[in-house]
Amino acid sequence: MKSRLALSLCLLALLSSCGGGDKGAVKAPEYAVLETQATTAHLTSSYPATIRGKQDVEIRPMVSGFITKLHVDEGSVVKKGQVLFTIDQVQYRAAVETAKAAVETAKAALQTQELTTVNNRELNKKGIVSDYQLSTSENQLAQAKAALAQAEASLTNAKRNLEYTEVTSPSDGIVGQVPYRIGSLVSASIATPLTTVADNSSMYAYFSMTERQLLTMIKEGGSQEEIVERMPKIRLQLIDGTLYPDSGRVETISGVIDPTTGSVSMRAMFPNEHNVLRSNSTGNVIFPNVLENVILVPQSATTEIQDKKFVFVLQPDNTVKNTEIQVYTLNDGQNYYVTSGLKAGDKIVIEGVQAIHDGQAITPITPAEKEAAYKQALEDQKSGNIQTAFQ
Repeated sequence: MKSRLALSLCLLALLSSCGGGDKGAVKAPEYAVLETQATTAHLTSSYPATIRGKQDVEIRPMVSGFITKLHVDEGSVVKKGQVLFTIDQVQYRAAVETAKAAVETAKAALQTQELTTVNNRELNKKGIVSDYQLSTSENQLAQAKAALAQAEASLTNAKRNLEYTEVTSPSDGIVGQVPYRIGSLVSASIATPLTTVADNSSMYAYFSMTERQLLTMIKEGGSQEEIVERMPKIRLQLIDGTLYPDSGRVETISGVIDPTTGSVSMRAMFPNEHNVLRSNSTGNVIFPNVLENVILVPQSATTEIQDKKFVFVLQPDNTVKNTEIQVYTLNDGQNYYVTSGLKAGDKIVIEGVQAIHDGQAITPITPAEKEAAYKQALEDQKSGNIQTAFQ
C-alpha cells in the first residue's frame, strides 16, 4: 500500500510540473521550410509508337513460270536493281527469237513492196500501170510498214517479258519473308507476294497524342508547315528501354482528330544508317518540354483537395497559409512544377503538411537544420541520452 501511495504522489507531482508553466511560453512546433526559386525545367513526354520502313514494297512477278533460282534469302540486305528471283526463261527466250524472225520477215516484205511500189510509180507515169494498180501497190506498202512496226512491237514485248523473268528489287532495303522457293509456280495473279523489300534507310515512327497535348504544342499558330518546323527534335526509346542514338523530326500531323479517341495521328522520321530499326517494331517517341520560370516544389509538400493542390506558405508572423497552386501536367515523379500560385522567394513547409492547419503558428527551420537535429537525435540514442533524443 505504501509503495502504491508513493507512486501516486510521484505521478501527481509530475503532472503538476508539466501543467504549471506559462502556456504562452510554449514554443511552436518546428517544421522545415524551403525558400522557392524560379528555374528552368527540362521535362519529357512519351507516346507509344509503331515503327515502319520508309517504303515497304511487295515484290510480285510480271510473268508466269517456275522459279529456277533464288538469289537472296530472308533478311538479306539488297540494293536497287539487284536480282532477287529468276523465273524459267526457256519459253521467253524462244518468244524473243520468234519475234526477231518475224521482224526480219517483215523487213524483207517491206523492202520487196517498196521496190514494187517504186516501179509501179514509174510505169504509171508512162501509162503502163493504171491508177488503181498504183493505189493498190501504195496500200500494200503501207501494210508492209505496219506489219514491220507490229513485229518490232512484239519483239520489244518479248524482250521485256524475258527481262521480267529476273525479278529485281525496286529499292534498297531488307528482304522479308520468302514463301516461294525453287520449283514454285508463280504468276502476276498470285495472292501472296514473292517477298517484301523494306527500305530501312530511314524509318517512320507513327504515334498519336491527344488534342489537348497537340494544342499545347501548336498554340503559337501558323501554317501546317510552320507548326511542324517549330516542333523540337525528338528521341526514340526502344523496346528494351534504351534510347536510339539519332534524333528524329515530326514530318506530318493528321488534319483529322479521331472522334472515338480524341487523338491525332502523327509521323516522325528517324535515320537508320546502321539498320538498328526494323519495320513493325515498337517503341516510344519522346518529346522534350522546356519550362521557363517555373517553381519546383516537392510533391510531399503538397496536399490535394478535390483535384486541387495546396501548399502551406509561411507568413511574416510565422503562421502558415494554405495556398492553392497550379502545376504543369508533367512531373518527374518527385517534384511538381508550379506555374502559378507561388512566386520566387516564398517559403513553404516541406514536411508534416498533413498535420498542419491553416493559420497555425510554427517555428520555421531550414532543411539543413532539420537534418542536423535528426542526426543529433540518432547520436543521442546511440549514446543513451534518451531525454535529448526525443525532445
